[in-house]
Amino acid sequence: MAAILALEIAAVMTVYFSIKVAIGKDEDPDISIDTAVKRYLGDTVLAQVFSFETRMWTFAFFAKRIKAGSFNGRQHFTYHQKDGAKSNLLGFIFLIALEVPLMHLFLHYVWSPLGANIITLLTLASLVFFVAEYRAVSRRPVSLVGNELVIRYGLYHSFIIPLNNIANIQLHDEYVARAQHIKRYNYSGNPNVKIELKVPQDAVESAFIGLDNPGQFISTIANSIDSAS
Repeated sequence: MAAILALEIAAVMTVYFSIKVAIGKDEDPDISIDTAVKRYLGDTVLAQVFSFETRMWTFAFFAKRIKAGSFNGRQHFTYHQKDGAKSNLLGFIFLIALEVPLMHLFLHYVWSPLGANIITLLTLASLVFFVAEYRAVSRRPVSLVGNELVIRYGLYHSFIIPLNNIANIQLHDEYVARAQHIKRYNYSGNPNVKIELKVPQDAVESAFIGLDNPGQFISTIANSIDSAS
């Protein structure tokens, strides 16, 4: 617990300084966070974990100071309205918030005061995550940046696809099972866009995305691919 607490405190401090720099320089928040983290941890797995934690605290406390236009990209695409994605996240937040005091009292008297405290702290951490995710979905967009498609989705790490590595992009309406060669970006219902890659990236051959306006997205990306070729 002490190690987790130290990690979270460090993440909060990183949030404060990185966001302060981003706002001062009108910089992409993701770039500010990654730059601040990699300065101390390098390009490592730990840095990726820490970047995620920092991004979570950023949107938990500073979301009002971040807009979709703060992120790099000549065109942005949203996904928070698809199948009530943002409303569903808000529902999870209310459920967790209502459960915390009841579960804490139950565990305190039926099981163990120490155990109740630990479970409550972990539950509160999950509540912070859902609050951050709820705030991120309408602010952190999927974007067309130069000759690359940058898939930002909630708090997930960005997945960057060069346009010249897209073999096919089309509408989709079926369930997608988890698989090592697939990336899924979707909250509710089925993803409505399928992107097939010419060459796998980190073993990923296809990406499935749920967007608010899939038709416009596909048309824009297809036109950009034609222009770049």
